[in-house]
Amino acid sequence: MDVREMLAVAVAEARQGLVEGGIPIGAALFGPDGDLLGRGHNRRVQDGDASTHAETAAFRAAGRRPGYRGTTMVTTLSPCWYCSGLVRQFGISHVVIGEARTFHGGHDWLAEHGVRITLLDDPECVAMMTDFIAARPELWFEDIGQEG
Repeated sequence: MDVREMLAVAVAEARQGLVEGGIPIGAALFGPDGDLLGRGHNRRVQDGDASTHAETAAFRAAGRRPGYRGTTMVTTLSPCWYCSGLVRQFGISHVVIGEARTFHGGHDWLAEHGVRITLLDDPECVAMMTDFIAARPELWFEDIGQEG
């Protein structure tokens, strides 16, 4: 499975989050052979839980594993510091990012610490977040921990 096919799984999750009234960020965790281990989307609004980011949802859905080396986290948006910490803590080897125009998270830091980063600058991901931020700026600023 190539990175664009992997991103399609994360994009489908982001769309689902938007349909549910949440923030349209999706993620998926893939094994070393490209097998889907877990997928999820940001559920902060739906669950009233500030810790349910897309990457954490995908990580939780993958379940307990003896190790994460060789895995790939695919996310529609550059991972925040919280999710970047998850990647670093568990040794996820590769992060594929749909876009970093609307939010530049911790992916440079991850790269400095040996995580392979693939930034796709996907137009659909950019449009989805740009439209969401324009429509719901208060929710967006809440999600990234800033005042609007």
